[in-house]
Amino acid sequence: MNERKTSRKERIVNEARRLFAEKGYVDTSTKEIAVNAGVSEALIFKHFSNKDALLSHIIKAGYRKVLNSQRGMMTYTDARSFLLNMILLPHQLVSADPLFWKLQERLSHHQFSKQQHELFMKPVRQVLEKAFAELGYGNPPLEAELLLQVIDTLWKKEASGELPQSVEIARLLHNKYKLIGD
Repeated sequence: MNERKTSRKERIVNEARRLFAEKGYVDTSTKEIAVNAGVSEALIFKHFSNKDALLSHIIKAGYRKVLNSQRGMMTYTDARSFLLNMILLPHQLVSADPLFWKLQERLSHHQFSKQQHELFMKPVRQVLEKAFAELGYGNPPLEAELLLQVIDTLWKKEASGELPQSVEIARLLHNKYKLIGD
């Protein structure tokens, strides 16, 4: 019986995630989620107190998955490797879970979604500053801010399908920061 409840809950989450990413959070009703998941709308409210709680669950689960899958990539071993990894991160994240990042891009102005993304990226700023300082850049905080803005734009544009050449842009950044070919 518990297995059946889990699979229905997973269907709810998967359908909500898909619909929120494709149609938008505001334009998706819990009734539509229920119909597409093959469950009653009441079951959605049994598992999640409201639509906001369902969205919160989806976003938190998405970032947990990212943190678990990217743990080694975001570990600091040396300045060059960390910068290389950070430049590749947007493409790797979007490639690994396009639906989640499409959802995040659509919700980039939603307060909870924005807060979760900021928590995810918060520790990166200091490490980027450290990396730029180690590489001898004159203004590490400003370089870190610039790269964070570029990274933010890259994942959003790739997630929305507006940036087919993200790998080429990553190579350009590798060259700009002289991270390859030494």
